[in-house]
Amino acid sequence: MKGFPESDTDPIDNSSRKNLSCTNSAKKSPGSVSGEAEPGIGCSKHQKSAALWSGIWPPGISIFGYSSGSPKKSECRNCSSIRRKSASGKNYYEGWRAAVRRVVMNGGSMRRILGFSRTNISNSNSDIWLLGVCYHVSQEGEDSSNPTQSEGFAAFVEDFSSRILITYRKGFSPIGDSKYSSDVNWGCMLRSSQMLVAQAFLVHKLGRSWRKSSNKPLDESYMEILHLFGDAEDSPFSIHNLLQAGSAYGLAAGSWVGPYAMCRTWESLMRNKREETDSGVLSSMMALYVVSGDEDGERGGAPVLCIEDISRYCSEFNRAQTDWAPILLIVPLVLGLEKVNPRYLPLLCATLKFPQSLGILGGRPGASTYIVGVQDDKAFYLDPHEVQQVANIKRDSVDADTSSYHCNVVRHIALDSIDSSLAIGFYCRDKSDFDDFCVRAIKLIDQSNGAPLFTIAESRSSPRQGSNRNALRDNSTETQDCDLVHGLGESENSGQEDDWQLL
Repeated sequence: MKGFPESDTDPIDNSSRKNLSCTNSAKKSPGSVSGEAEPGIGCSKHQKSAALWSGIWPPGISIFGYSSGSPKKSECRNCSSIRRKSASGKNYYEGWRAAVRRVVMNGGSMRRILGFSRTNISNSNSDIWLLGVCYHVSQEGEDSSNPTQSEGFAAFVEDFSSRILITYRKGFSPIGDSKYSSDVNWGCMLRSSQMLVAQAFLVHKLGRSWRKSSNKPLDESYMEILHLFGDAEDSPFSIHNLLQAGSAYGLAAGSWVGPYAMCRTWESLMRNKREETDSGVLSSMMALYVVSGDEDGERGGAPVLCIEDISRYCSEFNRAQTDWAPILLIVPLVLGLEKVNPRYLPLLCATLKFPQSLGILGGRPGASTYIVGVQDDKAFYLDPHEVQQVANIKRDSVDADTSSYHCNVVRHIALDSIDSSLAIGFYCRDKSDFDDFCVRAIKLIDQSNGAPLFTIAESRSSPRQGSNRNALRDNSTETQDCDLVHGLGESENSGQEDDWQLL
């Protein structure tokens, strides 16, 4: 596309500029591995206590590696660029490898170090992609018969367990005028969406290479993010505030909601909170833009991302002080009748390889989850269906116990069993990051055989009068008014019947 940098990246085969090998992150975290368990099985059944891990880990090596601080404009792209050193100056990874050698030489296994309670995951040697980062689970010189014992898999587990887990809670103050003090059995879509937005804030404030540390005090920005998603009205993105903001879209305590209404609810809530002059994370919020198929997003069809609208939206978000703003893009989709049409599965997998990936809001029918990774025909996910007591997380609670916000159980489901109603998310830090996203998306469109997940338009050909007003209040795109950059085109398959359904 005109104005975009050239790229040789193939979004399906090798799309991430952050391709991490097994030596990238030799810091390990405890974790369990679960096969195709139904969403709804709690994580706490498999979590280990801190005392147990302190007995397994050698002194001076924490369960979680740590990399925080202000995110850099372009993050590291190879293993050497993210190596960290301990306070004594000794390379962190050398200490880890020495620990591995001691365990293995004494007849132990990598399973002991990672704390797997089950290993019924398949013994695939294929790469694992987790939110734009690639982990090589099979390396030259390692035993390929059990990939879960490799350093690459352990690095994946550490990354996975550093993502924020948000589940059912009980014991919070009643929601609005209702008597609901728990969201058990109805709040999984809200919780899954909270996880996706929480991941956006993690990348926004701490960078994609951040890993949770077991050392205290904890990072203040990390605690601020957890506070955003607390279960009280004073937490900006609590379930209480989500339901209030989403009342116009049918959200109500005790009722289940679909991905499209959930996306529009986040759009409304983020817009409202933008008006607050609060400190901390809210003082540097990102823009949130819902990419829909038409002006009301309810007539189906491939959504269109109109670049001109995005640019104007970012400018108005910053009150014209700058031309661009960090932006969270959410694309609600319906890709079939009950399950995802198989033609879309490779495309969904490819989006998880984008360095801008925030994962997929989806799951099995009636059981929403947060899908964060893929390997072969499996999707890795975080499950919100565990019931936990409400946690009182404050911004300055740097010594608080945050274990309930992380999961060491690695679960997966078959890709072809995912519900067809879902939403995919992307975070673009700046204009160059957005341009890179567009390049990757266009290449993915070219490989879609006439059935893309979404299309891209550079500008409007004949915008309607007044369409530039209130861009922050209504960022919907009218596909008939856009000059399509890439879409169905002249593909021979463009005439085939599609499985797009009403959102």
